[in-house]
Amino acid sequence: MADLTVKYLGLQLKNPLVLGASNLVNDLDNLKQAEDAGIAAIVFKSLFEEQIQLESAQLDDQLEEYNERHAEMVSLFPSIQHAGPAEHLEKLRLAKENLNIPLIASLNCMYDVSWVEYAQQLEETGVDALELNFYAVPRKMDQTGSKIEDAQLEAFKSVKAKVKIPVSVKLSPFYANPLNLVKKLDEAGADGVILFNRLFQPEIDIDSESHYSPFHLSTKEDNKLPLRFAGLLYGNVNTSIISNTGIMDSDDAIKMLLAGADSVQIVSTVYKNKFAHITKMVSEIDQWMDTKGYKSIKDFKGKLSNQSINDPFVYKRAQYIDLLLKSENVLKKYSMR
Repeated sequence: MADLTVKYLGLQLKNPLVLGASNLVNDLDNLKQAEDAGIAAIVFKSLFEEQIQLESAQLDDQLEEYNERHAEMVSLFPSIQHAGPAEHLEKLRLAKENLNIPLIASLNCMYDVSWVEYAQQLEETGVDALELNFYAVPRKMDQTGSKIEDAQLEAFKSVKAKVKIPVSVKLSPFYANPLNLVKKLDEAGADGVILFNRLFQPEIDIDSESHYSPFHLSTKEDNKLPLRFAGLLYGNVNTSIISNTGIMDSDDAIKMLLAGADSVQIVSTVYKNKFAHITKMVSEIDQWMDTKGYKSIKDFKGKLSNQSINDPFVYKRAQYIDLLLKSENVLKKYSMR
């Protein structure tokens, strides 16, 4: 049997498969099933400050709805405060107590001061590492991309200075130059960078003429972007590179490792194929390595990265130059002639 161990945020993992943050990991029974199936680490569902603020505001509205309806009635209900992150922290603490594999907390905040405050509370639960979700929906026409990046970089530095556990950053692909931001995060001490976050996008129902929130899982085609950036980053940064989005089977995981990723996060494939699929993926990675004669993942990681190949166009070309040069073959394949 091959050695599947990898380093993830400085943590020693038994294999490169990490279960990413989602509703799947909000249930202790699911966490145990994932662990039993062979997952190497789990990222707990994100603590969203925005959701806490919204729930708090909704509670205030409900409690104050009937206030001052009559002159002698100032308030109908006693003063009650929203519990804040307490429920989330308790679930996280319970999960950590019941798992024998690394557990990573995930955080998404709205305000500068909140990043540090919540990060410290998450650390106190005993988690092994922390994942910061960075994404800013552009709201102002005059707000520059550099200003957004600088604010996110400062948020990371503030958290990193206050906690002792490893800190990683999960990025979206929507930066003018993700490589530059990863380089800055690497220089600031990031223990890992996850590429890329799968984000909510609005949808419209043309029959009801209303917005709705679709639940779309990833497909294999979604992994091409993280594959590109894993290949470009390998050998150029010290931080761990973790590929995320569209990694559906063992082939996809192996491709990411060949490109230069240190590990991969999976979610959609577990929704689709259940926890037993984790066991299958681990077994197939092991079988592939045996077939190829690789004793450890170090033997082939980055073998097909930009640093290791001679073709300058594989990772750096965005247009269909290669296909255009071979247009005759393309036309034959798709019976255009």
